[in-house]
Amino acid sequence: MFENVKVILADDDPVNLDMLEKMLQQFECTLIKVGNGQEVIDAISAHPQVDLVVMDLNMPVLNGYEVLRRIKQDVHWHDIPVVVVTTDGTEVASVLELGANDFIPKPFNLCELRHRVMNQIRNKRLADFASDTNAVLEVEVAKRTAALQQALAKALQTEYEISLRLGRAAEFRDQETGSHLKCISQLSKRLGQLAGIAPEQCETLYFASLLHDVGKIGIPDSILLKPGKLSPEEFTTMKEHTVIGGKIMSGARDYPVIEAGRIIALHHHEKWDGTGYPYGLKGEEIHIFARVVSIVDVFDALLTERVYKRAFSIEETMSIMMDECGKAFDPHLLGLFSAHVDEFHALQRGIHADAIPITSITEMVR
Repeated sequence: MFENVKVILADDDPVNLDMLEKMLQQFECTLIKVGNGQEVIDAISAHPQVDLVVMDLNMPVLNGYEVLRRIKQDVHWHDIPVVVVTTDGTEVASVLELGANDFIPKPFNLCELRHRVMNQIRNKRLADFASDTNAVLEVEVAKRTAALQQALAKALQTEYEISLRLGRAAEFRDQETGSHLKCISQLSKRLGQLAGIAPEQCETLYFASLLHDVGKIGIPDSILLKPGKLSPEEFTTMKEHTVIGGKIMSGARDYPVIEAGRIIALHHHEKWDGTGYPYGLKGEEIHIFARVVSIVDVFDALLTERVYKRAFSIEETMSIMMDECGKAFDPHLLGLFSAHVDEFHALQRGIHADAIPITSITEMVR
């Protein structure tokens, strides 16, 4: 037998109430007897976890129809089963339409009454159990989801850190500032957002752009660190850093960031008009990630002092870049970049202002 069962018995005839009480005493449940419809509502409010309401339709104050309507329309009560006691068979369809769970005709049949009441109590407890189980499962799912999201965030952060350090391995070779990679990463993501690239792809671009120059690891110092202009032969060797980077990251198609990094490393020196390297790709043959990175890479390079050049002003930088619109750069992407250049410049300056030069880091670890 179920424990702590609460049943509300409602009838304005005390004799009928006593009869119902005697018939249901064997269930060893708490019976709450009331004499009108308003008292049914009050009893439900005062007694949480009511398992069943057995009521007559013809009651004072509030009749059974109104009580049934209120119970079934209340978000907290609508699952309470209601069994209607009636002498009029024509009322059955109406009360079932209002949401009554069952009916009992007068005069009562003891065996039928017990079975109907027991069935409704059983159904209510099963529904309560399912609801409680679902609530527990929802809490557990929420916990597991939160843990999974934390693990995913940690994995993404780890992937970023690995990409950052792999990229810095190349940066240490040519003594650029330690902020260059972070600058490329953040500016690439922002330009990707402006270009309408899907959010998850912008995250991949954010990580993968760090790997754009990883192939410089394979370029000799005599060329990589040369302060003056490269000879044609030296420039041919320098261009090989794109292919070297692609080879370093080849065979990683199951790892989206590394695969995107491979594509960026190979394509970020391709030009919109087909005069770039290493493959002479043209227009949209060049992956959009590489088209994005080529713009922000040149932007940061022009604004930053290098061993072979001074830092250009923002006006000079944009003049140089706009001259290459439709030549080196995707005109649509460059147009977006130009329209938001103040935002990109502020972001670029902020990143470099917080940076420690790689040369300083090298001195610290000697």
